[in-house]
Amino acid sequence: MTELKKQVGQRIKEARNQKGITQREFGKMLGVSHTTVNGYETGKQNLTLDTLEKVAAALGMAPKSFL
Repeated sequence: MTELKKQVGQRIKEARNQKGITQREFGKMLGVSHTTVNGYETGKQNLTLDTLEKVAAALGMAPKSFL
């Protein structure tokens, strides 16, 4: 797992927590399971650019905020 994946995942987690959204709720927003959300946040699950755009839109942020 690369350092970049960990950093992106940590930024997603921080933004999600600031909004008060659980992993389960966030998964429903993205159309994925809470397990997949956990994978994104820990850097264990690959994140496509399309998914990053969905994540950003769901959190009301720009995709570049996570890079």
